[in-house]
Amino acid sequence: MRNLILIAFSLLLCSCYAPERNCKDFKTGTFEFESYLNGELEKTRFVRNDSIEVDYYKNNVDSSSVRWINDCEYILTNLNPKNMAEEKPLHMKILTTEKNSYTFEFSVVGGDKKQKGVAKRVE
Repeated sequence: MRNLILIAFSLLLCSCYAPERNCKDFKTGTFEFESYLNGELEKTRFVRNDSIEVDYYKNNVDSSSVRWINDCEYILTNLNPKNMAEEKPLHMKILTTEKNSYTFEFSVVGGDKKQKGVAKRVE
């Protein structure tokens, strides 16, 4: 019986854990995001204010509008799409935050394939 009480108490403590989400701290700033494309690690830098995000990838610069749904979710819409894929807005959701980074999930609006990443504040 004693073991059962300890197990129940342990489960209760674990279920009360909520990841840190100070999303407001990451609404603006300069960030970097790394991902693997075709087997190579690629780095993207982006600068976001409340309504615009400018992405710098290799020698390309791209701008998107930012529409905040709530403090932790927003929609990115490319302002100058070059193809059909770039016309589709992205739903971005901040999952957890740390001092200088956040983990996020993103997908095409209406799509069910979600990907995750980590953005780090650089300035």
